[in-house]
Amino acid sequence: MNNNNYAIIMAGGIGSRFWPLSNSERPKQFIDILGTGKTLIQQTSDRLKKVCPIENIIVLTSKDYFNLVHEQLPDLPKENILCEPFRRNTAPCIAYATYKIFLRCKNANIIVSPSDHIILDIETFTQSLKDGIDFVSNNDNILTLGIIPSRPETGYGYIQRNSMHKGFSNIRDVKTFTEKPNLKLAETFLKSGDFLWNSGIFLWNVKTIIDAFKKHLPTLTSLFEDGLGYINTHKESEFIENIYAETHSISIDYGVLEKAENVCVLCADFGWSDLGTWKSYHELKEKDNYNNVINVIDHELADTTNCIINVPKNKTVIVEGLDNYIIAEHNDTLLICSRDKEERIKYLAENIKTKKKALN
Repeated sequence: MNNNNYAIIMAGGIGSRFWPLSNSERPKQFIDILGTGKTLIQQTSDRLKKVCPIENIIVLTSKDYFNLVHEQLPDLPKENILCEPFRRNTAPCIAYATYKIFLRCKNANIIVSPSDHIILDIETFTQSLKDGIDFVSNNDNILTLGIIPSRPETGYGYIQRNSMHKGFSNIRDVKTFTEKPNLKLAETFLKSGDFLWNSGIFLWNVKTIIDAFKKHLPTLTSLFEDGLGYINTHKESEFIENIYAETHSISIDYGVLEKAENVCVLCADFGWSDLGTWKSYHELKEKDNYNNVINVIDHELADTTNCIINVPKNKTVIVEGLDNYIIAEHNDTLLICSRDKEERIKYLAENIKTKKKALN
């Protein structure tokens, strides 16, 4: 295993989409949502350990989740858990981890991965990472992993691939990025064969990404470079808090990838899902004969189809006459919502949280 290989795991999400199972106290990356025996961040770490030593894995998270990360990844050195003082999207957190890595290894090859995605074909995924690392270690390119689409999905971003890059059969130059299209456009993308889902997993050499930060996000870059001497000292936390107070919230996609001219995409198919919605949960789980996903043994369903029922396993559940609903319970909180309106869940959850605060 190459000691120049590093990985950044982004684990700062606050868990609004899978409420009430996931919430701000214990977001979905720290939950075994699919019942595999491991939480999503544990699965992510296990996948990355196939190409990176554990001491080269960096986790970016909120200071509120430091103990959860340490509890779930006990082999990870504590100094590899970087705590963000505020939520500032992906560009600042990647910059923070990048400069930490740069001070350790001036020629590091870096994988950036969300902490809460599902990968079903681990062998193919591992090979994709190895191919990607080999590419970025020898080429001054930013590399994304693009997933061959199976349907006109409106919940994912898309990457339009261009011509083959320098003779690499599975790596293409990137032509355009498109954020979550409407259904008609997604159908056009699928038919064209030129578009891939954007997995949000990136690879690059540390020098390549620092050059990209300097070119496309110079203000953010100067904030970090002016205080590199504070990193890995007792003044690091104060330094990072000052930087985050000064910088704006911006994604790595918008801040760098969509502006850079040296972006490539590795075309892959390894059973990927961002597990970002109850819809994706339903797609991944086993269904009964009526397309229901049920996690409890003691249940009785009548005239009930296309539903998700996720409640504590010691519960008895009886449902009659529902189609296309989510029924979820956790910590004495019950959700009943049409699957067609699940995008409203996080707003309704925020409303009830506000009401509770007002009563207290």
